[in-house]
Amino acid sequence: MPIELHDNLKAAQREKALPKLTAYNRIDGPGSSLDLSEFQEAFWRLPDIQEDDPAQKWSCDLPRTIGMTIDTGTEISAHPFDPGFICVKSVEYETEVVAAPGEVTPVKENWLLKILEIFDLSGVKFILRNLREGTQSSGLGGSSTATIGVCILANILAGQPFSDVQLISLASRVEQGLGVSITGTQEQSNVIFGGVTDYVWFPWGVPGDSGTGYGESLRYELITPEDYGLLEERMAIFHSGHPRLSSEVNQTWRNALLTGPGYKLHSAKLKVAYEFREGLRLQKWDHVLESIDRYRRIRTKLCEGYMENSRDLLERAESLYSTAFPLGAGGGGGVLLFSPEPGSLEELREDLKGIYREIPFKLRSNGHELSNVDLRPSAPD
Repeated sequence: MPIELHDNLKAAQREKALPKLTAYNRIDGPGSSLDLSEFQEAFWRLPDIQEDDPAQKWSCDLPRTIGMTIDTGTEISAHPFDPGFICVKSVEYETEVVAAPGEVTPVKENWLLKILEIFDLSGVKFILRNLREGTQSSGLGGSSTATIGVCILANILAGQPFSDVQLISLASRVEQGLGVSITGTQEQSNVIFGGVTDYVWFPWGVPGDSGTGYGESLRYELITPEDYGLLEERMAIFHSGHPRLSSEVNQTWRNALLTGPGYKLHSAKLKVAYEFREGLRLQKWDHVLESIDRYRRIRTKLCEGYMENSRDLLERAESLYSTAFPLGAGGGGGVLLFSPEPGSLEELREDLKGIYREIPFKLRSNGHELSNVDLRPSAPD
């Protein structure tokens, strides 16, 4: 029987204590796209795991990504709705979808509504709002952030039947399966775990661990919150001012994986992603710059469209001892700017004023926050 939430949410509404979750976005970098299932599976080899090695050298030839949680994202709140129905509303996109549980068609427009149905909820409306205006289509993992955020809140309202890793798998598969975007597991993992985190992917589960499932990872904190300022003063995000073409770029990369030259180029990304990891961990900022440059060049060889609308930003950055990295799959949207020297980045900011819009951010140690979730739903007799 469906879990009918209408009455409990009505009571929570009277107390001004509706359940709410804030899910945060991420900055990616070298290693991004290696979390797509095809890449995890293509490059994975049975490793000799050595947990006592801080450098994790044993993992340098495995697919990995580094996520850096930032304070943009999505607020998701649960509201009472007509008994026997479910609803999802997006404030920014001005959309609203409604259906009875068991009648949600598996189409792109219903992807978040489908999650409420999966958790057998009823009598509830989820309302989504961006934390900051103008961050849609910015390469920050926005659709994945919303998807895993809905999964987390729905899971709690349903009594937490799924583990964190299962939620990552669920969110990834729903989003890609219904054609919302070509997605992996980095964005979803970021919302679950947060911080400046290295994810080493294990597509079939960690050897010797009873847990299995798409999206499992070993995770390592690369920079502690006390040192976030050192990284923040070397990074900025500017929007290229153009819409992104993420699906087309991701599809081109996937197609290249099936060719000999493309496979070889993609495989070179593994060591570059490891060098990026070590640059962050050891705070060797020149190494971070070099790894970003090398990774971007490989991506551009695989798909020239990746740099579409970002070339001017790159040229301006390189003139001031900085570099540029289109976020997500590129093709427009948000672009990460990085410089080993904070002063050079400030000069670049001045150069870009009035030409490109900056998306300000702060790093965060947690990927999501919850409030008012002690609701006790109960199924009808």
